[in-house]
Amino acid sequence: MKQTLSKILRVVTTVLMVASICIMLFTVVSVLTFNRTDRQLFGYRAFIVLSDSMSATDFSAGDLVLTRDVDPSTLQPGDIIAFTSTNTESYGQVVTHKIRSLTTTGSGEPGFITYGTTTDTNDEAVVTYMDVLGKYSGCLAGVGRFFNFLKTTPGYILCIFVPFALLILSQSMETVRLFRRYKSEQMEELQQEKDQLAEERRQSAAMLAELQALRAQLGVKDETKPAGDEAPVENEAPVENEAPAPQSAGGGDPDVPADEEKTPAEHV
Repeated sequence: MKQTLSKILRVVTTVLMVASICIMLFTVVSVLTFNRTDRQLFGYRAFIVLSDSMSATDFSAGDLVLTRDVDPSTLQPGDIIAFTSTNTESYGQVVTHKIRSLTTTGSGEPGFITYGTTTDTNDEAVVTYMDVLGKYSGCLAGVGRFFNFLKTTPGYILCIFVPFALLILSQSMETVRLFRRYKSEQMEELQQEKDQLAEERRQSAAMLAELQALRAQLGVKDETKPAGDEAPVENEAPVENEAPAPQSAGGGDPDVPADEEKTPAEHV
């Protein structure tokens, strides 16, 4: 169960991270390039469609149209161009309309008569070469609407703040999980060291007990050894000078028998 939740958390974290990065990149790119006549991205200029004047055939409000630089002299009727409007209602705005015909201004400057396909009504002012920003190359449906939503407070909260908050929350939970795992591994290692030390002590105690038992057995054998097994004691060396035998009374020669000493003297 924990492994499943961990996998789900990783997937959610990855999705949030990718989504947050994409939204951040899109926001940066859109702010720097969208509706900027002086900025290009890979050779394209991007403009957000503000009305449905071309929705009958090509694109609608909220779409993002892409244009490329073009030589105005090469444009022909039927081409769709983006230009800076000089009409009264949309003066200064970027408009993307279709060319109906080629014409010239009152001063003889070449230009184009443009119109929106939805109303099929010609624009008020002639579009001169100087007003042309580029030729239409394609559109991204709904991208402009999403960009406009990002610029609102709900859009910022929903698309930027919430993903980053969830990402921070998920990363915090992952950090806590890793910290707990680290502490658990430390406790396991400490317990293993304690168990190893206890095992070493147990083995030492067992060896000591065996040694004491062996010493005790050897002591019993020494005490119960028979007397005959003892080494014989060597005889003492004989006494060289024995005490002299006591002399008889009279102090005679010890070598002469006593009877001879007592022989009476001859009578003269």
